[in-house]
Amino acid sequence: MARDTTELSRRDVLKASGTAGAAGLAGLAGCTGGGGGSEYPPIGNYPVEGDEVVFGFNVPQSGSYSQEGADELRGYNLAKKHLNNGGGWVDSYENLSGNGVLGKTVASVEGDTATNPDTARQSAQRMINRDNAIMVSGGSSSAVAIAVQKLCQSEKVQFQCCLTHSNDTTGSECVRYSFREMFNAYMTGQALAPVLAEEYGENLKFYQLYADYSWGQTQQASMKKFFTEVGNWTQIDSVPTPLGTSDYSSYLSDVPSEETDVLVLNHYGLDAANSLPQAIEQGLKQDMEIVVPLYNRLMAEAAADSIEGIFGTADWSWQLSDQYSKTFTEAFRNEYNKVPSYAARLAYSQTVQYAAACQRADTFYPPEVIKQLENHQYSNAGLGAETMRKCDHQAQRDVLVVQGLPSDQQTESKLLRIVNQTSRDKLGYACDAGPAAECSLGPYGGENN
Repeated sequence: MARDTTELSRRDVLKASGTAGAAGLAGLAGCTGGGGGSEYPPIGNYPVEGDEVVFGFNVPQSGSYSQEGADELRGYNLAKKHLNNGGGWVDSYENLSGNGVLGKTVASVEGDTATNPDTARQSAQRMINRDNAIMVSGGSSSAVAIAVQKLCQSEKVQFQCCLTHSNDTTGSECVRYSFREMFNAYMTGQALAPVLAEEYGENLKFYQLYADYSWGQTQQASMKKFFTEVGNWTQIDSVPTPLGTSDYSSYLSDVPSEETDVLVLNHYGLDAANSLPQAIEQGLKQDMEIVVPLYNRLMAEAAADSIEGIFGTADWSWQLSDQYSKTFTEAFRNEYNKVPSYAARLAYSQTVQYAAACQRADTFYPPEVIKQLENHQYSNAGLGAETMRKCDHQAQRDVLVVQGLPSDQQTESKLLRIVNQTSRDKLGYACDAGPAAECSLGPYGGENN
């Protein structure tokens, strides 16, 4: 829903009047439907006025990751429906009523990031300025997520990361106003390296291609670190490829077949759906093992004839049998007549988790909502026990290692098998180690924060 832009919004008045104006209007926070008491000063798009609260869903509806974006929107819209009308996880969350959030109906606006950081930032800015979004969520490209979370930090509007796997998101580029439930490239290396060392052996030589942006760069670095440390493998070379490449033949032709034991394709979405089949068409699978470190179901669908035996990791799978996975899968299937991808679960989870944090805080005031999420322990998102860590806003959670099924065992819904659910106890890193060592979250904002 778009707001009327012909009149100055309360946000515009505050921006124009500066600090003095903000202080003068601080007393209005408790009587304008912002949730919570009048002790909270205006910040970002708080207080929330009227009967609705707006969430911004900023996803790739075009570009290399557009298939992911479509499923993210399904997850977001299902979460909005359940928050307003009950159903799904909302029925089992103690502090969610199924009658909106803090007495307000959840409305939403959608944007197309086009898998481009500048486009994504502009889209999010419109959501904040024009539509008064109290929270923005999205991602698929980590470069997009990082660009938007920086904007949200400066605007003091919370960002709930959806699909972003780069170490930098909760590492060197972390911000106070952003949280990530998805695991990162570092954790992929931790989960995948022991499985591959056991499956393929030690002292092997590997060659990497990687998408040349934040995710691919940290992904290939993590593969090198853990393949070397765990299996005593040796890297021959690591070669960048542009995001959105459709023809990988020249890159694949440069792979030294006689030396390479394992080819690692650090590509995602449509990029992986192109590079993996092309590698197999060039006969590389006959000479070496191939690994796609980060799977998604939509990519597996597009490359179904090529995924047999190919290892990787995944955020979540509808095949999991816990209560919350089954509830979400059933609700999603009833709504869309298909099983959900993990991108859909992430979108759904981030929306519901944010709403629950607002309810616990009894306000939409961003610093208080953030504090409700920091060090929050939960087991109601389909992956067992999780902790949203305070020091870097990175969820400590399990990671799935998966493998592509043979074509004669594939179904429309099942393309991958779960090899291992690696416990969070075997993953992660201390707050002064790994990506977290580079994280400085910044201020909460607001008075006395």
